[in-house]
Amino acid sequence: MFALTHSGKRWDISISAQAWFCAPATPVRTPTAQQKKASTMVSRVIPVDIFDLVIFGGTGDLARRKILPGLFRRFCAGQMQPEARVIGAARSDMDSEGYRAMVREAIDEFGAGVIFAPEQLDQFLAQLEYVSIDALGEQGWAELADLMAGENRVEAYYFSVAPQLFGDIAERLQKWGMADVDAKIVVEKPFGRNLETARALNKTLATYFNEDQIYRIDHYLGKETVQNLMAVRFGNMLFEPLWNSQYVDHIQITVAETVGVGGRGEYYDQSGAMRDMVQNHLMQLLCLIAMEPPARFSPDAVRDEKLKVIRALDPVPNYHIVRGQYQAEPCNEAKNPGYRTAVGNPRSRTESFIALRTQISNWRWAGTPFYLRTGKRLAARSSEITVVFKDTPHSIFAEDAGRHRNVLSIRLQPNEGITLGVTIKEPGPGGMRLIDVPLDMSFAETLNPDDVEHVDAYERLIMDVIRGNQTLFMRGDEVEAAWAWTDPIIEGWEARNDVPKPYDHGSNGPTDAGELMRREGREWRKVVQ
Repeated sequence: MFALTHSGKRWDISISAQAWFCAPATPVRTPTAQQKKASTMVSRVIPVDIFDLVIFGGTGDLARRKILPGLFRRFCAGQMQPEARVIGAARSDMDSEGYRAMVREAIDEFGAGVIFAPEQLDQFLAQLEYVSIDALGEQGWAELADLMAGENRVEAYYFSVAPQLFGDIAERLQKWGMADVDAKIVVEKPFGRNLETARALNKTLATYFNEDQIYRIDHYLGKETVQNLMAVRFGNMLFEPLWNSQYVDHIQITVAETVGVGGRGEYYDQSGAMRDMVQNHLMQLLCLIAMEPPARFSPDAVRDEKLKVIRALDPVPNYHIVRGQYQAEPCNEAKNPGYRTAVGNPRSRTESFIALRTQISNWRWAGTPFYLRTGKRLAARSSEITVVFKDTPHSIFAEDAGRHRNVLSIRLQPNEGITLGVTIKEPGPGGMRLIDVPLDMSFAETLNPDDVEHVDAYERLIMDVIRGNQTLFMRGDEVEAAWAWTDPIIEGWEARNDVPKPYDHGSNGPTDAGELMRREGREWRKVVQ
């Protein structure tokens, strides 16, 4: 049996020959001392400085589902100090007591997995305030300014509102004396809908805040396993010498969803998978997997290297792009309608699926194709990066041994972990027959999930805002570079009036997506849970 374990600063590969031939009827897993030590280290919590966090859109869906339950979990974990304050700001006419009642309901509904004493919730709610405010007028701004005055603490403003309100809110923060040099603002995607609007948004924010005060939040970058990409790449000598076009045949990045557009139909039909997923989430995964090692783990050093990757991306011709729209589930159209029915647009040409092939024109990756794929209503919910290495240059084995290559799979969700496929001799006296077996490491099993606290992406990113750490946030020039690569692709299919290919509910996408790889002698990894 193969095992991938971590001890101290080293990954160890151990091979148990006995396990190939016999195994106990009931395997028993006993955490090692290293695993117990690792779980203790991972679950360590360091409180952040005392802060005031103003949530514009504090009664909205994102605040209720993610931001406020996440802050409560950080409070229960001891990371949010008792003197910190969270101030909801929205149009709704209510007082602070009414807001606390709303937040209590939100935590009851969306705070699954949090174990707390009743008094903890009461203590957290006591740290909440509310201001009824008009983002386009003057109502509530004087009251908010009074709340924020005179306190020597971290000040952060979360813009959980439509992007068209960003400029108005930023202007009023400055007008009422809240946009000082130490203030931080958090803005949600979309960061524009093309290069022109992204530049306009950046220019608007830059009128009132410096770049080091702006935190463009992409929740994907807050996922534990996405951050593990950097640890896997730059913390393990095993991979770096092979991480280039000399040894890598190709790389696949897949983000598959089983859900449809749901209640986002109107927004999604104006965006599509390219704008909603590829331009940001998949682009960030591509950058982390392909970038050069930064000189240090600091915000600008990391983001400089990501920017170089985006600027080195080749244009994508139309024959390297496949778009699709999901069909209704057979015999269940009322519950799971097709895309066009779900968005209420029978003539929609917006894609719910996209697959494309691109390359990076630099010394490390020249000639290595990168295949990106994302879609809704697919066979399983799965996010995975697959690094497929080249065949050995010469095989000493007979032809009947078959062709074998190493595959490194990094599973981001669910079942987070790493699998490295290696070739071994098939046990038995039947000659030299080769088989592929996985070196499989599940993060949950290795790090002892009973002792390691699950931290939602929003929790981690908000705490990073309070710390002033921008490493996991996109910089303005990075956003613009991503749109500069994306825009010509979208403009191309709009000019051709391309119609997305239909694909079955619960499939791996349009059949043309498979042909995208098969014509080069490659295959997509199956989308599996």
